[in-house]
Amino acid sequence: DVDHARENFRAHASMDRVRKVPEFNSMFSNLPHHPRFTLRLEATDPVPVFIDRRWQGFAEQKRQALQQLTGPLIPFAQQIPPDVVFALPRSDLLSASDGDEKRSPTPFQRSVGVQTDYRESETQTDPFTPDYAVRPGTVPPELLTLATLTWGRGLPAGLAEVEMIERARMKRAWEATLPPLNDLSQLDKRRRMMEEMERKEWAFREKEIEKLQEARLTLLVQLLRQREEKQEEVKMDRLDVSFSQHQQEKEAQIKKIRNDYIISMRKLLAKRRNVEGKLKKRDIIKDYSDYGFQTYAPRSRVGQIPDRNSNRNVVKSHFLSTYEGLLELEASLSPSVMEPQIKVPRPKVTKGFITRSARRELELMKTHQALKEEKGRVVEKKPLRFLFKKEKPAPRPPTPAVEDPPEEDEERELAVIFLQKVLRGRSAQNQMFEGKEKRLELIQELRTTHALQKEQQDKKEAEKQVTLALQRQRDIQSEKVSQIESYISGLSGGVIVDMLDFLSKELVRLQEERQIHAFTLLAERDRRIREAEESGRRQIEERRRREEDEIFKQVVRMHQDTVDMYLEDVILGSINQTADAQAREEIHRKAEELNNITYAMEETRNSQQSEEIVAELVYRFLIPEVQKIAVRERVRQSQRRHLQAARSIISSSPGSSAVSQPPSPSDRASSAVLNDILSQVEEAVPRTVTPRDPGPAQNNLTSDPTADALNGNGKHAD
Repeated sequence: DVDHARENFRAHASMDRVRKVPEFNSMFSNLPHHPRFTLRLEATDPVPVFIDRRWQGFAEQKRQALQQLTGPLIPFAQQIPPDVVFALPRSDLLSASDGDEKRSPTPFQRSVGVQTDYRESETQTDPFTPDYAVRPGTVPPELLTLATLTWGRGLPAGLAEVEMIERARMKRAWEATLPPLNDLSQLDKRRRMMEEMERKEWAFREKEIEKLQEARLTLLVQLLRQREEKQEEVKMDRLDVSFSQHQQEKEAQIKKIRNDYIISMRKLLAKRRNVEGKLKKRDIIKDYSDYGFQTYAPRSRVGQIPDRNSNRNVVKSHFLSTYEGLLELEASLSPSVMEPQIKVPRPKVTKGFITRSARRELELMKTHQALKEEKGRVVEKKPLRFLFKKEKPAPRPPTPAVEDPPEEDEERELAVIFLQKVLRGRSAQNQMFEGKEKRLELIQELRTTHALQKEQQDKKEAEKQVTLALQRQRDIQSEKVSQIESYISGLSGGVIVDMLDFLSKELVRLQEERQIHAFTLLAERDRRIREAEESGRRQIEERRRREEDEIFKQVVRMHQDTVDMYLEDVILGSINQTADAQAREEIHRKAEELNNITYAMEETRNSQQSEEIVAELVYRFLIPEVQKIAVRERVRQSQRRHLQAARSIISSSPGSSAVSQPPSPSDRASSAVLNDILSQVEEAVPRTVTPRDPGPAQNNLTSDPTADALNGNGKHAD
């Protein structure tokens, strides 16, 4: 009881149920006022609720005390000799006792308390079961066999309960077919039937155990599968969370890189516009003349968002937000809307300068018009003066005809030609612009050196002075900026030095803390190893103590069995002596009566009757006696071999153990008890009676005590 209480307290005070729960806000903190985790006690109890935690030793001690008081129970031991069978009373076990027969008979009807029909369903626990009593002299009903079933424990009856009821009915029917115990001729049949029924019950129990094991295995497999599925779900959730975090970090980095790239490209474009680094004044007229300037289209990166309320003008319709709406809208429109239409632009007619291609087209048009006018002019025919023969020219070959291209292909070809013209013009313009950009310095130098007007020279001089002033301002500003940067770098250097000093100290402290933690883990491991060794030694001692207790119990049980066997032998001996004395008296009385009858018969019998009597005596008594003696001798020889083998084993086992170590008191006691048992068995061997001897002679021998008397007493046989 003390050990149980100590282990119970140790289980409650152990740190196995304490879990470390991380704090996400300060997960990587080493500060004492911002801990990384908190300790929490698990609410779930590892021991199920239905398991009793109290010490079970009292009930076991009580059970052992009851067993010692009532005497040992020896299974498979027959306390009654095989030849003696006690007749059981035929009274019903469920009927009333003798004292109940004197009471008045129970009336057929009486008033009893019952439950009311108006009750609260919430307060109802188990259905009401009234008390009952069986009327004396009546057969108990079959319903009373179900009295052990209660609500929730077998009721309402299911398939298993129905099968149990059917088995109980079959067993009662089988018990009704058993031969009675007082019928000695059917004892073997009764024994065989009981053994067969016992084998069937054991087979049924084995099947039930196998079903229970299969159900447990199925449940265990299902629980393992559910646990694996839960673990897989937890792993997938963790992977999804980690993947989403990495994706967010990746998108943030990509967005930052793109923003940096856009900023750097804008800076490079700004530097490219002003390669020389000259400062220019703002041209307000140029800015307001450009409709792409910030005045008309402010940039959102500067902080102005002109289309802040642009969502008001967004068209919200199911025709544009859903696929079914798009299909409906497409079906409602005409096919001409869905077909693209390309219109070839017409060339503009300009006044003044005409391009080369336009001039060529104009000349071709004039030539074509002149040819048409010449063809349409009518020539006056002159009258013929002389007749002359006209020779017909040779026929010309047929002029090949070319199919007119379709109008769409012709329009497409014209559009491609126009696009080629635009691209060629744009390339020429780019070449001119590149040449101008390459020779921009030369153009500026020519403008500054070869300017002939005084106003332009004064303007250039003013620009020069402005440029020099701007340069001086830039130098002053750069000097101020350099001084400010030096001050800032000095301050930041001091802060960085302090920060690095703090980080180095924190690193040293963290390393020392890790070392201390490693030392604590090593110490904890050593402590657990020592506890395991101590628990192993304690288990060995407890096992040795249990072995010694078991040895003591076995020795005490052996002594008790020896005493029981001794008392059994004494009782059997007294029973045999009493039976022998009574049999002798009965035999003497029967012998006297038989002698009188024999003397009377001898006076009237002849020689043939005497020969028949002698033959019957030899056949019924002499021959069976010889067979019985032979059977006894064979049984004695077979038992003698087994006794000699057991004696040799008993005599050899202590000698072999004595070589290694001296025998213990328990071994000596057990060997002495076994020797006593063997000696008693040897003494009981000659008294053994063979119960199974085939033939009618044995039946007559056991059923006629007068024949035994005549066989045992020689004078009567003569």
